Amino acid sequence: FNLDEGFELPEIPFACITSKELFGFRQKTSKYFARYKEATIIQSHEDLTVGDYVVHEYSGIGQYLGVKTIEVDGLHKDYLHIKYAGTDVLYVPLSQFKLVRKFSSKEGMVPRLNKLNSKEWENTKKRIKDKVDDLAERLVNLYKNRALAEGFAFQKDDEIQEQFEKNFPYQLTPDQQRSVNEIKHDMEQPFPMDRLLCGDVGFGKTEVAFRAAFKAINNHKQVAILCPTTLLARQHYERALERFSSFGINIAIFSRLIPEQKQKEYKKDIQLGKIQLVIGTHKLLSKEIKYKDLGLLIVDEEQRFGVEQKERIKELKANVDVLTLSATPIPRTLQISLLGIRQLSQINTSPLNRVPIQTYVMRQDNQVVKELIERELSRDGQVFYLHNRVEDIYQVAERLRQTIKGSRVFVVHGQMEKNEIEDVMVAFYSGEGNLLVATSIIENGIDIPNANLIIVEDASHFGLSQLYQIKGRVGRGNRIAYAYLLYEDGKKLNEQASKRLKAIQEFTELGSGYRIAQRDLMIRGAGDILGPEQAGFIDSVGLEMYLQLLNEAIEEKKTGIITPKPTLKQSLMLDAYIPETYAINEDKVSLYQLIEEAKDISRLKEIEQMMIDLYGRTPEQVDTLLKKRHFDLMTETPAISDWKETAGYIDIFCSDGFTALPKAGTKLFEEVQPIIAYLHVHYADRKLRVRLQKKGPWFTHLMSLVESIVHVYEVLSKSEVA
Repeated sequence: FNLDEGFELPEIPFACITSKELFGFRQKTSKYFARYKEATIIQSHEDLTVGDYVVHEYSGIGQYLGVKTIEVDGLHKDYLHIKYAGTDVLYVPLSQFKLVRKFSSKEGMVPRLNKLNSKEWENTKKRIKDKVDDLAERLVNLYKNRALAEGFAFQKDDEIQEQFEKNFPYQLTPDQQRSVNEIKHDMEQPFPMDRLLCGDVGFGKTEVAFRAAFKAINNHKQVAILCPTTLLARQHYERALERFSSFGINIAIFSRLIPEQKQKEYKKDIQLGKIQLVIGTHKLLSKEIKYKDLGLLIVDEEQRFGVEQKERIKELKANVDVLTLSATPIPRTLQISLLGIRQLSQINTSPLNRVPIQTYVMRQDNQVVKELIERELSRDGQVFYLHNRVEDIYQVAERLRQTIKGSRVFVVHGQMEKNEIEDVMVAFYSGEGNLLVATSIIENGIDIPNANLIIVEDASHFGLSQLYQIKGRVGRGNRIAYAYLLYEDGKKLNEQASKRLKAIQEFTELGSGYRIAQRDLMIRGAGDILGPEQAGFIDSVGLEMYLQLLNEAIEEKKTGIITPKPTLKQSLMLDAYIPETYAINEDKVSLYQLIEEAKDISRLKEIEQMMIDLYGRTPEQVDTLLKKRHFDLMTETPAISDWKETAGYIDIFCSDGFTALPKAGTKLFEEVQPIIAYLHVHYADRKLRVRLQKKGPWFTHLMSLVESIVHVYEVLSKSEVA
């Protein structure tokens, strides 16, 4: 409403308040005033920004220059503006956005732009397709071997499994439950499972793994949990003792802290089958440990193991179900899961009461550091201070001890004796110390719920996934946690370091581990999947196009059917677009994506309501755009086989089930006839020809006609069945 001032109707009761009452002046509004005009919809961290390189399915690599609205023959349309080699320019209708994807490769790598209307791009794709054929052959054989490998099909859950799961005191998050179901489904197949479970630190991967472990043990199999560090092995061991205690399950732990005599006893009992669950570091990979009947191997943070250890893991994997846990899968692991070589389960939902870690990047300033630590200690919290140089770590610890009131400083690093490391960590865990000065040894440490501040010196020296893991040492309780990433004053960061720090700060929300790995893949380079020669191919066409070509080659090897080229959908010639006065250009790509990806009418209505909430009442052009998608959805139903727009007409082809128009005098005839008369519809041989009109409520009536055809088809189908 465009009112000068508010009013009240006490008898209803109802009050209308305008900007005059709220702010003391009347707010002038345009016809389509958007409440959040500056709000931006972010679909993902890979959304297009001006200047990005993109790959078009048919035209190749170009540079995205933004969204342009162009008028042709009185009709407006939104286009992606893409620059190619020389002066070549391509305008891609936003309705065809699926043909364009962001170019992903090593970040900072500048691809060569293709020339339009040349064979260059097709030749590049063909050359790479030929090259990936060999890799596809190997992958298909890998699939076949996995499917043919003799595994163990675990039984469905029984009452004991249900009781074990009921003993868990918390409700699983939806993602945890879905992951449990996916893992159990794999375990019940007759071939070995190979699944990656990806979820942030503290998101409940351990409980999911324990349920899989119990299922294996309940089927009279042994389970091994392999950990990269002694501390992590101990943490899993303590949790397992607590979780499995009521079910008579014997558990062993192998690490450098376990006496040799005890380890000998464990080895003997494992071989006899008296121990069902074995937890440990790389010592588990020793050939001296002989399992009576190993059924499940759980590998925590596989990327932390060396090459030789990974080869031994491969040997153990041969006929055993494998579950790999990771908070930030390394690029290679991520690629393999993307390709479907390894199945992937993700936990993205955080536990109740968890809040994101507030992350800041700043220059090293000892006074600020002092104030930050004192503030945390004043609320009885504990602090991690990461200094990754052993040679002067004790001087740093002493300086902090002398300058920070109330500090009880402990030091831990990788060159200390194993018992000493354990003693320090346990003492800090129990609260004897409140400030732990450490090297990156704490990256995979024990959970300390009371630690809610971590300060990282020289943060630019760490990898992105490593920084994310380090940051995860805090925020395990229900308090807000803080991470400060410091870099040396006066030092110029190189491009990769700058991008790493920016990315780690950007992904503060819970559940970013998987996306961190995706960004890591782009910063470090895609590398290779099964051979170093693949890296160059990825740089030639971008990661997504490479994966598409590889997947097509795999499907062709499997089925013998050549993948058809994607077809362009026809679109009604109507003035349907998103005006700049309604939504800014940066939002348009996301809005078109949302509309195009709506798979039913109810979802389309939700999107329309969301747009009204964000931008205000939809103008006529946006209404028409939404109606066009509605028309597409209706013509994709079984009632209609096809439609074509020709000069002056639209032909709608009804499917075989649509035998004839309803007869005069029937209820269906009364429903359809007025619309047919208005649109001057000619009907013959299941084809309805509608004369095109540009004015009046013509399109609304066309929509009604299509809906009526669908309704008639459904009625006729039911009557035939009856």
